[in-house]
Amino acid sequence: MTIRCLVVEDEPLATDVMVDFISQVPFLILEKTCTDALAAMKILNERKIDLIFLDIHLPKLKGLDFLSTLKNPPMIIITTAYHEFALKSYDYHVLDYLLKPIEFSRFMVAVQKAASQTNKEVFTIEETAKDGLFFTVNKKKARVAFHSIIYIESQRENVKIVTETNILQTRIAISELEKQLPDSFVRIHRSYIASKQKIDFVEGQEIEIRGKRLPIGRSYKNEVHSALGIK
Repeated sequence: MTIRCLVVEDEPLATDVMVDFISQVPFLILEKTCTDALAAMKILNERKIDLIFLDIHLPKLKGLDFLSTLKNPPMIIITTAYHEFALKSYDYHVLDYLLKPIEFSRFMVAVQKAASQTNKEVFTIEETAKDGLFFTVNKKKARVAFHSIIYIESQRENVKIVTETNILQTRIAISELEKQLPDSFVRIHRSYIASKQKIDFVEGQEIEIRGKRLPIGRSYKNEVHSALGIK
């Protein structure tokens, strides 16, 4: 197992600490360091990155604002001197939140979470036909027809699939599931995919689908309007 890392940090001493810590963990590979989020975006477009160690207070674009621009982010570990952003950061499904000065023992706790994510059991998705998929749920294969799905919600390493008749949970990234779905679905937020046919209303930054209000992510708004034919 190897985890390819990117350090996004504008303080040279803090960067040196992270580089040193990463060098001591055999399965971590440091791909690059950079001092701002714009440089990080460029690196993500050029290389495969599994894990970002991300400072919050960055020049040009703040760390959490940077996360809001990523549709399919890698694993994220926040590194910061400011504790007050901890709760907000978990809205972005970060893996861990490290307060500076960071102790190596605490760094290893965060890294082990990343390792657990990487080594987690693979939950397969198998095609049944053109009309649905099999999902592994509690060691059983559950068939879900596409037409029955109302919306899908990411819950960190799991997804919740809400259908006309029940709710299923399986451990898979929402970005991986998105690739398997037909064009009748639209990604409306980093945490939500909705059935286009079942959306009743679009109002501002929300949709209403079967009586449930779901947010439209800022970076997804144009895509949602285009998919629904809204001018």
